[in-house]
Amino acid sequence: MRFDIVTIFPGFFESVFAQGIVRRAQTEGLVEIRLHDLRDFTHDRHRTVDDRPFGGGEGMVLKPEPLAEALEAIGVRPRAERESSESASQQVSESADPRDAAGTRVILLSAQGRVFTQAVARELAAQERVVLVCGRYEGVDERINELYCDMELSIGDYVLSGGEPAAVVVVDATMRLIPGVLGNEASGEFESFGPADAEIDVDVEGVPRSQHGAGGLLDYPHYTRPAEFGGLETPQVLMNGDHAQIRRWRREQQLKKTLENRPDLLERAALSAEDRRMLEALQEQGPGTRE
Repeated sequence: MRFDIVTIFPGFFESVFAQGIVRRAQTEGLVEIRLHDLRDFTHDRHRTVDDRPFGGGEGMVLKPEPLAEALEAIGVRPRAERESSESASQQVSESADPRDAAGTRVILLSAQGRVFTQAVARELAAQERVVLVCGRYEGVDERINELYCDMELSIGDYVLSGGEPAAVVVVDATMRLIPGVLGNEASGEFESFGPADAEIDVDVEGVPRSQHGAGGLLDYPHYTRPAEFGGLETPQVLMNGDHAQIRRWRREQQLKKTLENRPDLLERAALSAEDRRMLEALQEQGPGTRE
């Protein structure tokens, strides 16, 4: 999978993409990340990429010309042309630019965008190529969004100084869902916001599963050695080797964490009848109880 990032600060990414799983994925050829300096597509001595907004107001706006030129230079045609090409043929001919294939998504990173979630990360992980346009200042000239971008994404209900931190988040969350990137494929399944049990098929044959798929819930608490730390003991249920009991405890803790920290997720989570019974019991206990 390939990521292209259009930014005025390519140096922002040098250290973060040279660490951990992202670095290993690139080394093993599973992920390719290309950085494109927006100022390379300007034609004045000041390398100007922004200008004052029409209609007045605070701040500056990224100009459309350098952005359009940058996108065209990396093989991204206007969205209307790409959609027309896709509808004309589901097969990309040998003479066509592979970067214009149906597996490309162009994303504007903006506080005005759709919220980036694990579900969106899964959508992007199925693509061959993702192009990320990093906003700056007051934003990007809207015509770039209308002409070139498939979607706007925001990583949360707050404002950043630019789209670069958001690009790191999108790359990391998406990349780790690509087969082979994580050392253990199950790591991408059994975690917060992960799929429901019915969608998971990564069980090891003969080994009883000791956890549930999140089904849109938060993850359960984790413990490791030592068994006692700071006067707090590891829950005994995790020490007895009974996979069924561990599985039930972990599900209850997922529900508890979600109820306490993100109750909004419960409305669309994949809950079984047993889940709902445990949830009702937790609600009766009230907040702040620890077992």
